[in-house]
Amino acid sequence: MKYRLSRIAAIVGGTFSGTDCEVQSVVTDSRSLTCELATGPMFVAMCGANHDSHSYVGQMLDRGVRAFLTERPVDLPADCGCVVVPNAIDALQCLAAYHRAQFRGTVVGITGSNGKTVIKEWIAEELPAGMKYYRSPKSYNSQLGVPLSVLMLEGDEQLAIFEAGISKPGEMERLERIIRPDVVVFTSIGDAHQEHFLNLEQKCIEKMILAHGASKIIYHSYYEPLGRMIAAHFASRRLYDAASFPSVPESVIGNEASRRNAQIVEAFCAAMGYPAPAFASAPEVAMRLEVKDGINDSVLINDAYNLDLNSLALALDYLHTVALSRPKTLILSDIAQSGLSDDELYSRVAGMVARAGIDTFVGIGPKLKRYAALITCNKTFFPSTEECIGRLGRDAVAGRAVLLKGAREYRFEKLAHALSRKSHTTVLEVDLDAMIHNLNYFRSKLAHGTKLVAMVKAGSYGAGDFEVAQMLQHQGVDYLAVAFADEGVLLRERGVTMPIVVLNADADSFELMIANRLEPEIYSFRSLDDFAAAVSHAGETHYPIHLKLDTGMHRLGFMEEEIDRLCELLPVRPEVKVATIFSHLNCADMPEEDAYTRAQIARYDRMSSTIAASLPYPVIRHTANSAAIERFPEAQYDMCRLGLGLYGFGWQHNESLRPVSTLRTRIVAIKHLAAGETVGYGRAGYLTRPSITATIPVGYADGLDRHLGCGRWSVLVGGGAAPIVGRVCMDSCMIDITDIPGVEEGDEVRIFSPAPGNDLETMARVLDTIPYEIMTSVSSRVKRIYLKE
Repeated sequence: MKYRLSRIAAIVGGTFSGTDCEVQSVVTDSRSLTCELATGPMFVAMCGANHDSHSYVGQMLDRGVRAFLTERPVDLPADCGCVVVPNAIDALQCLAAYHRAQFRGTVVGITGSNGKTVIKEWIAEELPAGMKYYRSPKSYNSQLGVPLSVLMLEGDEQLAIFEAGISKPGEMERLERIIRPDVVVFTSIGDAHQEHFLNLEQKCIEKMILAHGASKIIYHSYYEPLGRMIAAHFASRRLYDAASFPSVPESVIGNEASRRNAQIVEAFCAAMGYPAPAFASAPEVAMRLEVKDGINDSVLINDAYNLDLNSLALALDYLHTVALSRPKTLILSDIAQSGLSDDELYSRVAGMVARAGIDTFVGIGPKLKRYAALITCNKTFFPSTEECIGRLGRDAVAGRAVLLKGAREYRFEKLAHALSRKSHTTVLEVDLDAMIHNLNYFRSKLAHGTKLVAMVKAGSYGAGDFEVAQMLQHQGVDYLAVAFADEGVLLRERGVTMPIVVLNADADSFELMIANRLEPEIYSFRSLDDFAAAVSHAGETHYPIHLKLDTGMHRLGFMEEEIDRLCELLPVRPEVKVATIFSHLNCADMPEEDAYTRAQIARYDRMSSTIAASLPYPVIRHTANSAAIERFPEAQYDMCRLGLGLYGFGWQHNESLRPVSTLRTRIVAIKHLAAGETVGYGRAGYLTRPSITATIPVGYADGLDRHLGCGRWSVLVGGGAAPIVGRVCMDSCMIDITDIPGVEEGDEVRIFSPAPGNDLETMARVLDTIPYEIMTSVSSRVKRIYLKE
């Protein structure tokens, strides 16, 4: 895109003022690096239910941004320009619709419940060589993501592919006006985002709006009722039913859902007149970038198999977020099929590398080597991935944040394996996008201006220490809370700078806390005296503290009869300054105890109001936890605490929340056993029939409870349930795969996941416990891998 601000104002019906800057890109997140990777960025400030990004205009000015689109007038220097509109998202959608109307290539829209990004990436892999095309980054398919992706069109592409995702009626009509697809591809239809629709048929009707003006429609009649409704409603269009195309051999793609996706790709190629995809092997499409521990104390970001300039810019943005104070290494392969001349392409790459602050660059491929002079930082080049693996020096990795960004043919999975810190096969996958979704769900329940403190104690409930805290810092959470000082010190050492509250603060750790700017929970007169003495010894004053009140749980906290004395003491304690006053609603998730909880809230209100009135400065009050955010809006006060809800669990089953964790491993051995044989310790696994068992390397030392043995829990193998046979061992267990055909050594096994019946809530019921206990029991020897769009 390339528009003057005055032209943007005319297109969207806004009011223009200031310097008429040229705009070539759009930035909506003030925390991202994207504006520094782009030429002529325009920052879009908008007001949401719980945020107002107009307050970041000054920060964006400091970073060099000179063009703005805002929802109210802002003070800007003379060399800046601004367009003021009533609603920023409406304006972006209007601008994107105009930009799309200027495009003369073919536009493809993809929609469905699942598989949109998979099919988009598969289609991109099968396009004819030399074609210049554009595909929306990852899953930019929302009311904001679609206009942002459309505005990335340069205009001379032959083909543009966009995803369209909806969560409620009325949204697809807006997206269709922006995308106006010539060709529509429908993927699967299912229960994802079903909560705002009356039934599946209503969702299908909404999805079909995308094809309102399309001349060609690709779908799979397996997915009902969508297939039947498309055939009836669009009978006059050129329809391509993927079910009529040759099925990909099971030897190539064994998973049925993947085979249907492959048929959709075949149907698309036929509809467009492209050569049929070969599918000589299963296409490898990395849907999420992975963040994991690397060798030599590095952090590894693997974002291979999706390489173009847009995805490179987004990956560099994420590298900036993850790296914090670490030096940054980019390992990049040659870029294929960009539609640009090599001179222009690698000149752009070099500019992005420089603006991203990359200090070590590793290029793989002949073209990057040819343009080595454009790269101004420390640089090394290799002709192939294999040579890079064999010769890459320790200095390029040690202590660094390392981004791997490679085209599929360069097989960067080998490089990722070589640079990953080795651990055993069992891993805990943590979906950071699901966590952000949960965070935003709870934010939507808060009154405007209400702050949030996120609980990251016990390694973020087993999900991991630094990575979750870092994501929450980037998402603008106001406070983090840990249990012990050591947890907070670890976060400080990894570059987390936001306020951190230590809930179990004790006198032995006060000096350590002060040295690392950690803020204690103060719950007694002794803890107040001891901490004030530590602050005085450190030569400081007005150090922030957090007062805990006991409103009924009787664990820690000042009792109501102690409040008058506390009010007398605090004003004459210059060593400390009360930052927040809080309590804990210990039955907020129990409707049968609502009368008790309301009495707690009333007691907290009396106690905290009395303390606040005695202080000569304002304080933050908070008592609502995850369950109370949903059930007791009157308890929001100035801030709320988000704990288990962040990780996908509500006070009752809530389809709006997404569980974030998957514990998975792989089969290491398979045995064929006769009826009457026994399996495991104590011969507890008695086989009543000829059976096929598999051994998986996960046991009670990894957090798999021994009480799940002897058939009490089933893992997922290839979509089928495989019960645990016999007792769970320390480092392994055995499962029955007799009824699941085609299972081989090396196949993936899911111990728990978001899948129904395999989820943590179900496992908790089997164990008569709560998801908290299971999550925090996953051993530290189990490697955490973080997934992010």
